[in-house]
Amino acid sequence: MVDTLAHSLNSLKVSENKGLQSVRLKPASKMLREVLLIFQRTGYVGEFEFVDDAKSGEFVVKLTGRVNACGVVKPRFPVSEGKWERFEQRYLPAKNVGFLVVSTSKGLMTHNEAKEQNVGGRLICFVY
Repeated sequence: MVDTLAHSLNSLKVSENKGLQSVRLKPASKMLREVLLIFQRTGYVGEFEFVDDAKSGEFVVKLTGRVNACGVVKPRFPVSEGKWERFEQRYLPAKNVGFLVVSTSKGLMTHNEAKEQNVGGRLICFVY
């Protein structure tokens, strides 16, 4: 079984390292769409669009050159509301560099947003 989110984030990272202008990520999924929206909101990727190919579809993402590394967190560790420091140190290179994407009861959000709202959740991926 292939983790489609891991495959898509790896394709994104490799395309950024090659210096490409855009990348096609497939298969499309709701979780990938939400992760891309968070990346776009924080400036790590540019515009993206969904292209229906009569199967699962794909996302065409414009790259901005800001992604140094990204990947999924496996296993998806549960993090309670005050315990973010440990995982920041494990997955991010320095304070205030990059962010973790976390799945909470309020939807997907960055770990900084989860800290502000005092919620915990499960780690999904990281980017810096």
